[in-house]
Amino acid sequence: MTRTTVRPFLMFEGRAREAMAFYVSVLPDAEILDTVLYGPEQGEHEGWVMFARFRVAGQEVICNDSTVKHAFTFTPALSLFVEVDDPAEVDRLVGLLGEGGEALMPVDHYGFSRRFGWVNDRFGVSWQVNCP
Repeated sequence: MTRTTVRPFLMFEGRAREAMAFYVSVLPDAEILDTVLYGPEQGEHEGWVMFARFRVAGQEVICNDSTVKHAFTFTPALSLFVEVDDPAEVDRLVGLLGEGGEALMPVDHYGFSRRFGWVNDRFGVSWQVNCP
């Protein structure tokens, strides 16, 4: 049997290193695992992330910086779902992740959860933070 893995892949346009550094500073069990940068042959994109892996809360995530301008970006139709044990941690994470972004569902009790909040961060990535 062959090994199969599924990991989120986030495509940025020049902000992947900044986003990774932010995520590993906010979430537990987090570190940047490896980063390969574009070299001088990429001209204006030199120093952007060609491929990187980082871990947040035990989940490995892959990302890069696209050197091609796309007509799309992130959408909240796909989000990273974070579960915590402490309702106060929902407030902390939603506050930090939402800084410079936008609230989609402010932190509250919504019936399906004791404490829940949903934000798009400053990079456009969508996060749902839940304390069941």
